[in-house]
Amino acid sequence: MTGVAGVMALVLAETVAGATLFLWASPLWAQVKRGFFKLLGIILTVLAGLAWLSVDAALVGPRGFVNSDIVRVSTVAAAALTALWTVLLFARQPGAARILGLLSVPAWINVLFWMGGAGRQSFAVALFQLAAGAALLGAATDGLLLGHWYLTDRKLPRGPINRMTTILIVSVAISAVAVISAGFSGVETSTSINPLLTAGALAPWIALGMVVATALIAGVVKAVLKGERASAVQSATGFYYLAVVTAFTAEVAVKTRFLDTPGGPVR
Repeated sequence: MTGVAGVMALVLAETVAGATLFLWASPLWAQVKRGFFKLLGIILTVLAGLAWLSVDAALVGPRGFVNSDIVRVSTVAAAALTALWTVLLFARQPGAARILGLLSVPAWINVLFWMGGAGRQSFAVALFQLAAGAALLGAATDGLLLGHWYLTDRKLPRGPINRMTTILIVSVAISAVAVISAGFSGVETSTSINPLLTAGALAPWIALGMVVATALIAGVVKAVLKGERASAVQSATGFYYLAVVTAFTAEVAVKTRFLDTPGGPVR
């Protein structure tokens, strides 16, 4: 995996994997109406499709743990499961949709597992970095969409969004460790995404700064949600927009250093 497509494949797969995990592995099925799962399913299906296109463009052949055919098949299978459980929800088959939804969680984890072989660092460190990124992007994405859902379901208690905000805070701490584990020295990488990210090894510092910004935003969201008025959730949702931007920027920045890029410029 290499280039812009490689970085985007990693970030998109992380987003879908994390959002899918927090959607199906949490108590949301018993707390939120099925419309929320339909909304998230549509968005995740689109992101899954983009992840597959990025993977197909990024894979240039086997390297280390990365096997082109396995990564392609794994991504297609995971994306197909995401699309199928979404379709089943619209077909009013919630039982079957839930089964496929739960199966899509390990399917996306499997995608990240095989992507871990593309890292320039050890396989274990690469998996940790991908897991941390998935948690950060997944929590930010689900939190944002959950905040919007409160506009349609006024009777929904604060429990789900409070839990997602707590998950976001924990994921920020883990992501900070993951960014630090990538190091701050120059590495061989591609300048095709943005020269600023590779100039003077700025990428890890930008990533760490964005993670800290996300932590501050998550803290503000937690404080805002203590308010009893309905407008508190609306305000929290506004801050979640910022969290998505900072989290996404952090992951793009740090993942420019993730891939093994032989022959690339040292930055």
